[in-house]
Amino acid sequence: MKEVLPVAARALRLTIQPREVRGEDDFDRVFAALNKQRQDGLYVIGSALMRVNGKRIADFALKNRLPSVYSRTEVVEAGGLMSYSADLADSYRRVAYFVDRILKGAKPADLPVEQPMKFEFVINLKTAKEIGLTIPQWTLMKADKVIR
Repeated sequence: MKEVLPVAARALRLTIQPREVRGEDDFDRVFAALNKQRQDGLYVIGSALMRVNGKRIADFALKNRLPSVYSRTEVVEAGGLMSYSADLADSYRRVAYFVDRILKGAKPADLPVEQPMKFEFVINLKTAKEIGLTIPQWTLMKADKVIR
């Protein structure tokens, strides 16, 4: 994902200013830097650390009226603005399929490696309203789930 972002940003004429968070103690430093430089938006790349601190990040973005996009739907349900991610329910169904095949004797090495095929776009309209952002109707129509 890190390799794709700069290419997409250039195509959209956006400037990316990466912030590194390696541990719990780094959040306050990064939040202070974001406040000082007044960014136009926040994109949170998925990782275990980001997932565990998703609510904390969403609360920061909401408090600072910062539009934010996440790689996990759970963060949007906890107050983040929007997410675009693999549909976890669909992914878990595929896992169950492969477990069934292995239990029936298939060798794991003989099974194909798959990437997610179904993705989910979620928008939290409550958060949009709180930060003063209007989501166009055509964008809402493309969403798989809208939290009102």
